[in-house]
Amino acid sequence: MSLRRAAARTRALLTGAALLLAAAAPTAHATLVGADSSVPERGAPYVETQLFFGTERPDGGPAVSDRQFMAFVDKEVTPGFPKGLTVQSGLGQWRDVSGRIEKERSYELILLYPVGQAAASDRRIEEIRRAYEKTFGQESVGRVDDRARADF
Repeated sequence: MSLRRAAARTRALLTGAALLLAAAAPTAHATLVGADSSVPERGAPYVETQLFFGTERPDGGPAVSDRQFMAFVDKEVTPGFPKGLTVQSGLGQWRDVSGRIEKERSYELILLYPVGQAAASDRRIEEIRRAYEKTFGQESVGRVDDRARADF
């Protein structure tokens, strides 16, 4: 086989493989994101809210301790979300109002609540954010909301 014919054959094989992959990719992606109707949908519709609490105080005072944070959770969060929550420790960074990058210990609070309770939960969550900002002199408490399906 000549070098030219071998190169042409290799190009044809690679083109065929690329076309095959391009045709299969949307199907594979759809399966990964849950479009496969043969997989049963689990759980009920919930909202997942993540709150991000920094621990360094802008005035230079002592950082919020684990004990102080858990006392805050007991007083401000648990009464509004008695069915459960998750607290995780972390290390975070963000740009403060003066433009400085701040790196600090942080806490992530995860709340799950039924979609039907979203309006009432939203009010409680905003009260939690304001209370933390006021109690510990914070500029803000980060919030992320997402739809989820949960089964307990």
